[in-house]
Amino acid sequence: MREPAWRIFAAEYNNSEHVVEGKGEKAPKYVITPLGAKVNRLFIVGVLTDVEEIGVEGIRRRARISDPTGIHVVYAEIFKPEVASILADMEVPTYIAIMGKVRIYQPEEGVLYLSARAEMAKEVNEELRNYWILEACRNMALRIDAMREAMNMENPTAKKLKESGYPAMIAEGVAEAVKFYKDVDLGHYELLMREALSFITSKKEIKKDFGEEEEKILRIIEENQGEDGALWDVVIEEGKKQGIEKEIAEEVIASLMEKGMIYEPQLGKLKLV
Repeated sequence: MREPAWRIFAAEYNNSEHVVEGKGEKAPKYVITPLGAKVNRLFIVGVLTDVEEIGVEGIRRRARISDPTGIHVVYAEIFKPEVASILADMEVPTYIAIMGKVRIYQPEEGVLYLSARAEMAKEVNEELRNYWILEACRNMALRIDAMREAMNMENPTAKKLKESGYPAMIAEGVAEAVKFYKDVDLGHYELLMREALSFITSKKEIKKDFGEEEEKILRIIEENQGEDGALWDVVIEEGKKQGIEKEIAEEVIASLMEKGMIYEPQLGKLKLV
C-alpha cells in the first residue's frame, strides 16, 4: 500500500526526534513528529528560496522551501534526474509543490537531520499554496486534539484513540509520540497554526512605493540576524528609530516574506534568504 503524503509544516517536521521502523521485509522508516504525525511521505508547498548543485554533472540538487513556519530542505537525487532538472530551471523565488519521501540522516546516536527526497516537483500558484496552508492547519488541529486527549489518558494507546474517533494513522502516531516526547507544548503549535493562518487571512495589500522602507528593513535584519535570525520586535523597534511606523514595518516584512527575500527560521525571528 502506498503511504499517504502528509501536509506538514516545516517547524513540526524539523522538531521531530523520533524514528520508528515498520514491520516486514524492506519495512519503511517513519518520522514521528511531536504531534504524532507518522510520516513516510510528504507533500510540501511553499516558496522556493534557494537551489544549489551538490552532485556530479548537475544531476543532484538541494533546495530550500519556505512555509509560514520555517524551511523544508529537499534533495533531488540521482535516481530522479527529471526532478533535479525541474528545480534547476525554476526561478527563485517561486511557489513550488514537492511530493517526496522522508530523508533521515543519523550520523551518531542522538543526532538526527531530517529533509525530504523529492519524487515530484512542480511550479504552482499562490492560490494552491494558500489552500495547502489551510489543509496543513486542519491536519495539525486534528493532531493537537488527539495529543491533548492522549496526554489526559492514564494509559494512552492507539486502540483507545481509535475508539475516540481518530483515524488509525493518527491514533498510532499519537500513541507513539506521547510515549517518546512525554510533555509536548501544545500551545506552541497552536500559536504556529494561528500564525500560519494569519499569513493568508490577514494579508493586506502592499503598497508599491515601499522600496526605501524595504531596503531599511533588509539592512536591519542583516545587521541583527546573527546565526539564528533577528528578533521580530528588534526589527520593528529599529525600524521606528529610522522613521518606519510599526504598521508599515509589518506590511514591509510581509511583503519581503511573500517575495521570498526573508523567512522565519523560528517563530518570531527573521533572516535573509
